[in-house]
Amino acid sequence: MATVYLQKQRKKRLEAGHPWIYQSEVLEIKGEYQPGDIVEVVNHQGHFLAKGYINPRSQMIVRVLTYNPDEEIDLPFFVRRMKRAGEYRRRFVDNPQACRLIYGEADFLPGLIVDRYNDILVAQILSLGMECRRDLIKQALIEVFAPKGIYLRNDVPVRELEGLAQTKEVLYGECPEEVTIVENGLTYVVDIVNGQKTGFFYDQRENRAAIAPLMRGWGEAHGITLQQVETDDGPAVKPVDRRGRIVKNPFWDGAEVLECFTHTGSFTLNACKHGAKKVTALDISEHAIATAKRNITLNGFLHRVEFVVANAFDYLRESAEAGKQWDVVILDPPAFAKSRSAVKGACRGYKDINLHGMKLVREGGFLVTASCSYHMSPELFLETIQSAAFDAKKILRLVEWRGAGNDHPEISGAEEGHYLKFAIFEVRDRR
Repeated sequence: MATVYLQKQRKKRLEAGHPWIYQSEVLEIKGEYQPGDIVEVVNHQGHFLAKGYINPRSQMIVRVLTYNPDEEIDLPFFVRRMKRAGEYRRRFVDNPQACRLIYGEADFLPGLIVDRYNDILVAQILSLGMECRRDLIKQALIEVFAPKGIYLRNDVPVRELEGLAQTKEVLYGECPEEVTIVENGLTYVVDIVNGQKTGFFYDQRENRAAIAPLMRGWGEAHGITLQQVETDDGPAVKPVDRRGRIVKNPFWDGAEVLECFTHTGSFTLNACKHGAKKVTALDISEHAIATAKRNITLNGFLHRVEFVVANAFDYLRESAEAGKQWDVVILDPPAFAKSRSAVKGACRGYKDINLHGMKLVREGGFLVTASCSYHMSPELFLETIQSAAFDAKKILRLVEWRGAGNDHPEISGAEEGHYLKFAIFEVRDRR
């Protein structure tokens, strides 16, 4: 086994729990090895620190698998890691049959992602070290989780940085193109073959549920009040509009909601579940809107949802200019900053959608906004939103601040895991 010696003057990131060794931290490598082999990592004095797999082609030359010098990286190793990952989900996730089952470094299996869709597993092998142990991974997944099928979604550009090709294939058993899951009591059809990433974004599960308190209490804002009126059955308290007419819509008190970047319709579904009166679901992709419509129809909410295929930037700007308003505006865009060099442009993008988004919120309404760009720090994200509020002449009150869900844990000392920022703001005019 080759030995990787680390620089004396390096930051003690490894000792703080960070699972990556960068090229710049390496003093020298003693012994022969092949890319993907297991190596020992020691400090400049030769004291053991960790074991992991090596790939000299990657800037992250070593990814740590264990801090135990006696632990072998074999089938029992992968079985142990996966059992612990499963136990963690059963403890902290409401429906462990539909969740991120293995979250790479955070489950001490760097370079491996596995999402569970009931009895189908969808995996991504992102690194050469894990690709070299593909058969062990397959055997361990079968032994621990007994799936009917395992589908590989290795069609991600990051594999090319490891010298690996992008592929999609069935790794084990039989895998349908679509699966059905339940999340937050809602049913979704998930395309595991052609959908984004592994087919579904589990990381916003708890955040989607967090919008529930925003969906009721809007009757007065819509000109509807509860009054005692005469009915055929005698006096009764009923919702009445400004003209004195009884309102028969059972969701008269519900919010009017705009969701941009709806993708599979997940926030729209949660809004409808918790009493929204009307939701406008917008996405630039016709395929995404078709998927969202299927999911919303499946859950019986079609009559409360309007679908729009449009560019969100244009739609938000045009709606603000037209004086349109909603009680709740939800912005859940894809990552605008996929590299450090893209941060400046991403800030402009986030500011633009949030500025126009908050202009569309009725006085006292709510802006729900998120960023999944790791390179956009929480501090910078909040600073960008505050800049948008200043220009929009709005005052924001923070109601919720969240990250990814419980099935996306973070390792202390590895800030890369803190990629998702999610906030709910009350929006008021600055007069």
